[in-house]
Amino acid sequence: MEGYSDRENNDLEIDDDKEHSVSMLREPFLVRNRKNNTSQIAIVGANTCPIESLDYEIAENELFKQDWRSRKKAEIFQYVVLKWTLALLIGLGTGLVGFFNNLAIENIAGFKLLVTNNLMLKDKYFQAFATYAGCNVVLAIAAAALCAYVAPAAAGSGIPEVKAYLNGVDAPSILAPATLFVKIFGSIFGVAAGFVVGKEGPMVHTGACIASFLGQGGSRKYHLTWKWLRYFKNDRDRRDLVTCGAAAGVAAAFRAPVGGVLFALEEAASWWRSALLWRTFFTTAVVAVVLRSLIEFCRTGKCGLFGQGGLIMFDVNSTKATYSTPDLLAVMFLGVIGGVFGSFYNYCVDKVLRTYSIINERGPSFKILLVIVISLLTSCCSYGLPWLSQCIPCPPNLAEQCPTESRSGNFKNFQCPPNHYNNLASLFFNTNDDAIRILFTSGSENEFHLSALLVFFVAIFCLGIVTYGIAVPAGLFIPVILAGASYGRLVGTLLGPLSNLDVGLFALLGAASFLGGTMRMTVSLCVILLELTNDLLMLPLMMLVLLISKSVADIFNKGVYDQILKIKGLPYMETHAEPYMRHLIASDVVSGPLVSFSGVEKVGNILHVLRVTRHNGFPVINEPPYSDAPELCGLVLRYHLLVLLEGKKFTKQRVKIGSDIVRGFKANDFAKAGSGKGVKLEDLEITEEEMEMYIDLHPIANTSPYTVVESMSLAKAAVLFRQLGLRHLCVVSKTPGRPPIVGILTRHDFTPEHVLGLYPHITPHK
Repeated sequence: MEGYSDRENNDLEIDDDKEHSVSMLREPFLVRNRKNNTSQIAIVGANTCPIESLDYEIAENELFKQDWRSRKKAEIFQYVVLKWTLALLIGLGTGLVGFFNNLAIENIAGFKLLVTNNLMLKDKYFQAFATYAGCNVVLAIAAAALCAYVAPAAAGSGIPEVKAYLNGVDAPSILAPATLFVKIFGSIFGVAAGFVVGKEGPMVHTGACIASFLGQGGSRKYHLTWKWLRYFKNDRDRRDLVTCGAAAGVAAAFRAPVGGVLFALEEAASWWRSALLWRTFFTTAVVAVVLRSLIEFCRTGKCGLFGQGGLIMFDVNSTKATYSTPDLLAVMFLGVIGGVFGSFYNYCVDKVLRTYSIINERGPSFKILLVIVISLLTSCCSYGLPWLSQCIPCPPNLAEQCPTESRSGNFKNFQCPPNHYNNLASLFFNTNDDAIRILFTSGSENEFHLSALLVFFVAIFCLGIVTYGIAVPAGLFIPVILAGASYGRLVGTLLGPLSNLDVGLFALLGAASFLGGTMRMTVSLCVILLELTNDLLMLPLMMLVLLISKSVADIFNKGVYDQILKIKGLPYMETHAEPYMRHLIASDVVSGPLVSFSGVEKVGNILHVLRVTRHNGFPVINEPPYSDAPELCGLVLRYHLLVLLEGKKFTKQRVKIGSDIVRGFKANDFAKAGSGKGVKLEDLEITEEEMEMYIDLHPIANTSPYTVVESMSLAKAAVLFRQLGLRHLCVVSKTPGRPPIVGILTRHDFTPEHVLGLYPHITPHK
């Protein structure tokens, strides 16, 4: 049945001769000749790739049981120690990459801004713009070329892809070493180019890539093999390591170790357990220690232009710990605004991504051309809009210099006379991190005019939308925080006579409201922002604004990452089942034809089925004389069949030789290949004589696959499938005397497109 193919269902359109051969197998068990015609490809980068599922379930076959029985205490101890060692290495690697990213961005962007500022001080405004825009375009082309030609999967945030992987979706190249390389350097070039993007989303993807690389279990391709690493040649352990990597990415981006753990728990991971909580906490703690040590080193002035930007906390401590009724009403108003703006932002991002996909599909040159256009647009806005702002006299008795002479600071001179500053230039002519810090600054009520805040909000809102989707690594956190902080400060300035809260705190709450309305996270965002700003007194107001903004935004659409998953075509399984699934049973959606094997099967039949189908799991049925009546022996995986065929443990007679196979193979032989080369069908060399021989499948069959009766509701089966992290779910017959298995459900059989395609009269609830 095509439900368990995990691939294109049209691949089972076999010609008459082949179909006759398949019928010689176990086709009496065919219940329905129904094809699953839903799309099983997704957009990775700008290419459409076939999507499969990951094997998170442990195949409890004879070889696996023998392997665990023979494992010594020393080997089990090695396995546990290696897990913690890899968690340590993931933390160290992600922390170092996070610091390197910030160091490079601060120095490249700082040099660009210094050169432009020096030209403006000499009244060479056209040369300054040419230099500024030229540097931005060169950096943008470098980032786009890496994404277009080396690793298209590195474009964008990367968080949706990591979410899909941890949900069980195996999309090609999303965690490959080339993607890691491009994600690091592409993010540096893209952020330094002045795009309204962040490095925080790419850091999550980077941490996941580092974890995946370390958890490959060795690689024959790159001659990196070590016998201890064989323990990690399975999707289950890789999933745990990638979860640690995602948490480490958030910790490295925001210096928020606890927020990183909660992000992995709330947003990234689909399965969680207490052991994983400890390991992710350890990983993020390592990241925090690494960053703290390196930042202390940079305070000695040995890191070039690494100033107040990047990894330094936004210190907005407030001595006010009480809130009045007008303050709470103002915060609730901010939450409503954030929910409305956040849902509208998601709507616009959805439309822009669908438009850009048409352009990006035309090839790398069109990707780079689109990046150049957006880069020039961003440069024109950043350089041109401050000219609309009036020069403001420097406030007296300032602790810092005004106007700012260095590349970072709150008071940019731009084109103003001495002792004056341009408040729009202070926001536009800084790195994104510095702009956020300026907006969060407390005790600066009159620093920005309302018109400047309004212009900045509109510009950042629009530029953030049109920038996401181009071929550069681009995070959404920073654009959303910038836009939210600007309208939060605007509301705080307007409500100044009514509220006692500082405008810097309004900016922080505005950023929280926009983040909640866009990303629909609550607990993790609350902790990240509190760790980011070191202001625990804001906890009650932060919780209130996040709850309101998420509730308001949920009325209109889904979170931005959920929308991107849908656009890309990644078959993500939600925690809950759709309401219409309660009215269907499991057997209503299984598709066919069902192809199964006998416990002892002819080699030619196996080879033929592997060639004409793209199934990844096959039921193994025992029949007389091996059993009194047909019974389900287990489930055998495609890759295990390939390894067994390569070993050529064949017999001329149809007999069981399970003990010989157990002695001739090790459990590690059937481990899933990492970045190394696994066994492929075209590599098998089977002679005509061997095609007529038999092979015993009992030792490699998973004798305890998860099964449900055919009368189970589809909603219940979907929840079971998702919570257990399955790839195949066997649907067995409820009535005695019928074939033992009705079909097999996979991820694609639970998709709304498939279910509603079979039953178009069902109206899904929105």
